[in-house]
Amino acid sequence: MTPVVTPITSRDNALLVKLRRVAADGAAVRKLGCVWLEGDHLCRAAVARGVPVPQALVSEAGWADPALRTLAHAAARVAVVPEALWRGVSTLPSPAAIGYLLDLPAVSVIEPRVGTVVLDRLQDAGNAGSILRSAAAFGVRQVVALKGTVALWSPKVLRAGMGAHFALHLVEGQAPDALEALAVPLLATSSHASTLLHEAALPAPAAWVFGHEGQGIADALQQRCAMTLAIPQPGGEESLNVAAAAAVCLYQQAISGSRRG
Repeated sequence: MTPVVTPITSRDNALLVKLRRVAADGAAVRKLGCVWLEGDHLCRAAVARGVPVPQALVSEAGWADPALRTLAHAAARVAVVPEALWRGVSTLPSPAAIGYLLDLPAVSVIEPRVGTVVLDRLQDAGNAGSILRSAAAFGVRQVVALKGTVALWSPKVLRAGMGAHFALHLVEGQAPDALEALAVPLLATSSHASTLLHEAALPAPAAWVFGHEGQGIADALQQRCAMTLAIPQPGGEESLNVAAAAAVCLYQQAISGSRRG
C-alpha cells in the first residue's frame, strides 16, 4: 500500500509539536498515547516484528535515500521534514534521518507461567533498556515493571533496548501485589546470600527481580522471593550494576535450562 506523503513546512505543525513533547518527556508517552522510534535500527526492528506503523517522519535527506524511503513506505502516512526543522525534533547528537510514531501498546496483563523479569523502581533508562535486551537475548518472555520504574516506552529506554521491546510482553505500572498473578517462583540476588548463582538448581521458568540502583529490591518483595543468590565476584569489589547483574543471572538461567534439556 502506498502511504500518504505530506511535506511539513512549519515548526508549529501539530505533528511536530506532538513529536517534540514525546521525544523530550518520557511521561508524555502515556499522556499522548504514542511512542517515538528514532533511527532506522528501531524502525527495522518494529517492521520485522510486524508492528503496525501509522506514521513515519523522515528528513528531506532521508527521503532522498532509497533505503530509508523504502522503510518510510512501511507506514500508512509519511511526513517529510526540512533539515532545519528535523534538527529541532531529534534528541540525538547526530540526528537520525527517520523515525516512526507508533500507538502506545494497550495495557497488558501479567502472563502467569512464563519466564519473567520484574523491575522494582529502576530509575536509569540505560539500565532498563539493557535489561530488556538481555531478557530478549536469553529467551525471557515477559518484563513486569513495578510502579516507580522508568517508563519502558520512553525514547531513552527504547534506544537502549535496541528493538528488544518488540520481542517481549511488557506490563507496566504494577503494584507489588500484582505479582501474585505469577505462578512461577521469584528469584533475587544479594551479595550477602550464602548460595552462589552458578551452584544453585535454578527453577525454570522463574521471575527474576532486579531493584532500584541505589536501594536494591524493596524488603517486602525480597522476602517473597523463593531464592536469593549471590553472584561471585572474585575481584573483591561489589562492582556490578543492575544491568550487568541481570545479564549474568539470565545467562546462567539460560545455560542451566540447556543443560537440563
